[in-house]
Amino acid sequence: MTEKYKEYLLNGFEYATASKPVKGSGDCIKLKIRPVSLKGNKMFQVTRTVGTKELHENLTADSAAELLNAVTGKQFLAIEAASSKGKLTVLVSKKGHMTVKEHPAGIKSGANEGPENKAEHNRKKNYLLPEGEPVPFLVELGVMTGNGKVIAQKYDKFRQINRYLEFIEDIIPALPKDRELSIIDFGCGKSYLTFAMYYYLKEIKGYDVNIIGLDLKADVIEKCNFLAKNFGYERLRFYVGDIAGFTAEEGKTPDMVVTLHACDTATDYALEKAIKWGARVILCVPCCQHELNRQIECDSLKPVMKYGLLKERFAALVTDGLRAEMLEEAGYRTQILEFIDMEHTPKNILIRAVRQPLRIKKHTGYEKTTEFLHVEPTLQKLLKDC
Repeated sequence: MTEKYKEYLLNGFEYATASKPVKGSGDCIKLKIRPVSLKGNKMFQVTRTVGTKELHENLTADSAAELLNAVTGKQFLAIEAASSKGKLTVLVSKKGHMTVKEHPAGIKSGANEGPENKAEHNRKKNYLLPEGEPVPFLVELGVMTGNGKVIAQKYDKFRQINRYLEFIEDIIPALPKDRELSIIDFGCGKSYLTFAMYYYLKEIKGYDVNIIGLDLKADVIEKCNFLAKNFGYERLRFYVGDIAGFTAEEGKTPDMVVTLHACDTATDYALEKAIKWGARVILCVPCCQHELNRQIECDSLKPVMKYGLLKERFAALVTDGLRAEMLEEAGYRTQILEFIDMEHTPKNILIRAVRQPLRIKKHTGYEKTTEFLHVEPTLQKLLKDC
């Protein structure tokens, strides 16, 4: 099978996965291979999932093909590879019988439109990061192939990244260009969007940027720093830490604060820091708004609030509406926008706030809403002395 695997690796390779681990064969429960470009050389990154950790190494085509052959039937019972040739599936029974199936490119099964056709339809849009032009971090993160083709299974992620960059493009006039631009990304996670922001502002728009990503997961941060170093992104760094305990570097008050899917009140701590720093731009995608759901007490709304699902959604909307009003009171022009389509995630609200030049604070009267619902959001408490 080594030569067969090599055919796929050398012809428009997209990905390979090894699943269904053989019992007693080791701690690795999944293996993935994707193409990467390192210092101009085409390589193949192997990701082994061991427990909750992911281990990485980069191999040549020969070594990657030999690895796939070595694990087939011995460590994993199912191998799948995709390239411009089509799709290769190798299945091994528990008794050792091997079945090899190939589906040439261009042949689709079933009458319904599959991901490939949907991708073709979506490609008609002019994205800020267009398909067909390989972007190093997108290739490395498995969204694009080495020749710039978006992998069908990652098209939703590709659309999300471009939608996020559109939000950034809109606020560029509010950012300084005559000096280094300081950005903090709270709760950065795997950092698809952090890398996209750095690439867009630095490589495409020409800004002198300094971006810091913060997250609680040490293994994720280790991988992000590894990737940033590989890409040569010298002013993109990642640290382990929580939002509440973070302090900005001396003399580098953040110009922009980003917080995407920070859970529950972690979002409030990020917004409080951004406001007190006087950040020019705030981009926030809230998540898991549980706090007000536990607090709401309103006799007038009891006929509706007795339904748990409705109360949960109502509390989430009220939480974000009050956050937006508090940003307005702090001198920010604030918008609530749809981030990505509802079909992809229910967490689709983005709060975008741009500080006004004179930072004129105004009274929005949001306190009447908090009194009516008998709630006190964390952000309201944090800003009492602001």
